[in-house]
Amino acid sequence: MYKNSLVSVIAPRLYQICSGFCRLFMLMCRCSLSGIQATQQHLTCSPLEGSHLHIWGVCQRPRFEMLTPLNLKSKTWSLQMRLQSTTTASMSVLKQGGMPGKRTFKGPRTKQPSRTSQPSLEEDMMQCIAYATADQYHLPTLCHDLIAHGFVEIKEFPRDASNVLVMGTENAAKPYDSGTIFIFREGSVVFWNVEEKTVKTVMRILEQHEIQPYEVALVHWENEEISYTVGEGNSKLHRGIFLFNEELDYDQVVLEKFAFSNALSLSVKLAIWEVSLDNFVESIQSIPEMLKSGQRVKLSRAEVMQKIGELFSLRHCINLSSDLLITPDFYWDREDLEQLYDKTCQFLNINRRVKVVNEKLQHCTELTDLMRNHLSEKHSLRLEWMIVVLIAIEVMFELARVIF
Repeated sequence: MYKNSLVSVIAPRLYQICSGFCRLFMLMCRCSLSGIQATQQHLTCSPLEGSHLHIWGVCQRPRFEMLTPLNLKSKTWSLQMRLQSTTTASMSVLKQGGMPGKRTFKGPRTKQPSRTSQPSLEEDMMQCIAYATADQYHLPTLCHDLIAHGFVEIKEFPRDASNVLVMGTENAAKPYDSGTIFIFREGSVVFWNVEEKTVKTVMRILEQHEIQPYEVALVHWENEEISYTVGEGNSKLHRGIFLFNEELDYDQVVLEKFAFSNALSLSVKLAIWEVSLDNFVESIQSIPEMLKSGQRVKLSRAEVMQKIGELFSLRHCINLSSDLLITPDFYWDREDLEQLYDKTCQFLNINRRVKVVNEKLQHCTELTDLMRNHLSEKHSLRLEWMIVVLIAIEVMFELARVIF
């Protein structure tokens, strides 16, 4: 009778302990498998082409092979050839790029080779120059401020071009044309035949009405400068120079200048975004190398989410909040102005540059998604190990109760 009662007490405890051990073993196997899968997914990824981010998959450890004299000789020869090719490649890199680790200064992306070697301007040539100084301008207060400083607003302008403020000035650089300023709400300004002193004055006034301004050095580096003249024939862009018909009235000339200015403003804004993307690429450039070498990536979940936010903000600016992908509605019923706009965009390589930027953004998105998935798997793996520890503690308590 006593034995039966003892068995009835111990049997359920032993069953709980065995079931606890089974659960512990299954969870440990699951954690080890998920850890292996996370490591493989963390290390095996395709190389990112065209964005200076090279993430190469790490191959599995090769099996041990029986080394025969023939295999040993072939392996020694392949190792010598590999070392020789690596040495040759490194020597060629040193010859081309100079000292390793020394960063060369980048040239202006928006400058065309045909414009960098132009001779001095002729007597009747005038200058058109575009800047992007901020994310946006507050046009109503900016208009009142410019009028208070002696500038004249050109009101004879179509109402469907509400994103631009057109101002005139008497301080023209040359007497062959009047000085005109196009200020776009998206944060860019284009000067036509305006003297340098007046340009500096307008730039100082713009600083008071900017939303999210850019660095001054970047603004003056990433600009567009094109010459233009007035003569016979239809208005067009010819060999990097704007040509205006001298027989057109003032209102039509302003519309044609607006078409050219619209393309120039997109180019300088795109140049600023290209620099922002380059800075983003440099900030994550160490991650592929750390993955390649098997090191631990020292990024928290908050930092990864911040990088994703920066990337999607830049993607939104380029693809959604600008006219880089489509022709503005202003040109739908103005075919002559649309031709001038498209020709200038083609000359500035805007479509090709947008395509390259989007490819880089796609590759950066893949890398940030990889990091986010890796952190999520690490978090789930940590939770599973916590469950394993809790089950082990429960099993230990059950053993203690049975034994003692």
